[in-house]
Amino acid sequence: MKKLLILSAALVFLTAVGYAQNKEDSLKREIKMLKQEGPAGKPMERKDKRELRKLEGKEVSYQSKQKFAADFGNIPVTKWVRMDNYDRATFTKDGKVMNAFYDADNSLVGTTSYRPFSDLPENAQKYINDKYKDYKIDDKVLFFDDNEFNDTNMVLYNQEFDDADNYFLEVKKGNETIVLKIDAEGLVSFFKKL
Repeated sequence: MKKLLILSAALVFLTAVGYAQNKEDSLKREIKMLKQEGPAGKPMERKDKRELRKLEGKEVSYQSKQKFAADFGNIPVTKWVRMDNYDRATFTKDGKVMNAFYDADNSLVGTTSYRPFSDLPENAQKYINDKYKDYKIDDKVLFFDDNEFNDTNMVLYNQEFDDADNYFLEVKKGNETIVLKIDAEGLVSFFKKL
């Protein structure tokens, strides 16, 4: 009889915990959905979402500095800068000057560093040399290494793009400068005219 009473009490307790957990998950989904909506329940436009990510204040966040130390260890930072949407740390790793970008949640968005043109995938090098032979091709290529665990998009050349590992190359012809975006597979696309 005692075992039956304990078993019944345990069953009631587990049912209550399960119901509370489902209710909590439901509330989290509802809050997330409300955050994605703008005024009057309309979906937010891209510019509205970007505005929400702007950092407040002029000082680099203490949490971003702590997160950098956790992400990169005891690497000394040459310079910290508070940008509109990110805290940027400039540092040297393996002989390369790099920048790490932290978002409003103090999470690493990704890093940038300059690489030689020869680091591009071979098919991209061939395409660029053929298609842009009349252009002066910069030997320095900006590489953005995305943090796959963070969904925040990156802004380079004052233009937002989906977070993924990409190379950015400037090509010039007269007064015209074009930025090309090259993905890891070597697909070359127009990114921006400067």
